[in-house]
Amino acid sequence: MSHTVEILSVGTELLLGNIANTDAQMLSQGLSELGLNVFWHTVVGDNPQRAREAVALAKQRADVIITTGGLGPTCDDLTKNVLAEAFGKKLVFDEGSAERIRSYFTRTGRPMTDNNLQQAMLPEGCTILENDWGTAPGCAFEAEGVHVIMLPGPPSECRPMFQYRAKPYLLSLSEGVIASHTIKLFGIGESAMEAQLRDQMNAMSNPTLAPYAKEGECELRVTAKAATSEEAQALLKPTVEQVKKLFHDKVYGVDVPSLEYVVLEALRTKGLTLGTAESCTGGLIAKRLTDIPGASQAFQGGIVSYTNEIKETLLGVPAHMLDRYGAVSREVAAAMAEGARKALNCDIALSSTGVAGPDQDDRGNEVGTMFVAIATTRGTHVRALNLGPRPMRERLRTQTASHAFDLARRYLSGLDCGD
Repeated sequence: MSHTVEILSVGTELLLGNIANTDAQMLSQGLSELGLNVFWHTVVGDNPQRAREAVALAKQRADVIITTGGLGPTCDDLTKNVLAEAFGKKLVFDEGSAERIRSYFTRTGRPMTDNNLQQAMLPEGCTILENDWGTAPGCAFEAEGVHVIMLPGPPSECRPMFQYRAKPYLLSLSEGVIASHTIKLFGIGESAMEAQLRDQMNAMSNPTLAPYAKEGECELRVTAKAATSEEAQALLKPTVEQVKKLFHDKVYGVDVPSLEYVVLEALRTKGLTLGTAESCTGGLIAKRLTDIPGASQAFQGGIVSYTNEIKETLLGVPAHMLDRYGAVSREVAAAMAEGARKALNCDIALSSTGVAGPDQDDRGNEVGTMFVAIATTRGTHVRALNLGPRPMRERLRTQTASHAFDLARRYLSGLDCGD
């Protein structure tokens, strides 16, 4: 499937910054997995003339236009009108869509005003994308060599509509099967990773290999097209194995959602439990673990020991150690992890301590100076981090938590944790 895509997001609230454009992010990720090239993101407000100008430009440069928003019942919901006008199509009333809208209000016990039925006005001859998650149906049509797909704006509707309605439509445009695998790496930057693969990536055509930078980690997506799923997987396998061998212990999984997921799965498999003692991350390690359903099978609990008093009383960190080395130190990180392992009665404990900013601490430690530790039956390991020079609290806390998970991942995989 060789198409160029423009995502056109409609809504003044996006331009004002009242809400984040998570629809476009989700669509870009999903389209990339299909092997579709997203070349442009456009955001336009609820203004007919500016919307017409945005559509006219998209028609010139993309052969797939995917819109989000502007399909609702109010006067500023103008997406269908503008797209139908741009491609010379009439809007016609679809009784089947109207009946689904009526049924939705009956089912939810809410009164329906007449303006809701304008959502049943759809471009003539379009493929109707039924919305089982809200009232506004989506639609798709092809005209003037361009495929247009319109999706509702609310993320709770847009995501399933893309997954279960738009994606099958897009796949029907292609002869054959597109498959991909995502290789997740931690402990290497995107530029260092890309430098080792640049010549190969430039030479590849099927499968293809594309790098992506995430917060503190990297991804490599391998995509192949073939007549059957089996043939596509056969094309993918050698490249996936080559990348895993090349980056070895920096690869933490293939098609896995996150580092913490990998850690939890390893704990469950081995029948082990984990606890946390957090200072600079303020509970983020525990939060990321408990975001995963079933975390209670392995996660015992966490202690947010933000002050020295709590480090002493709950974790048993000696006062003389805090006085001598300071809270942000290798020694205290180790003592925190060992104390958490004892206090929480768990097999493994992770700890974090550091300076998240905006200023250095009273010992002169610069922002971004972090320590994470893991305490196990086989001993305690500490990793010292210098995550500067961009002192952003959220980024520093996220990366510190990820390094703690990487310590656990390495230990559970039988890899060297390092000191």
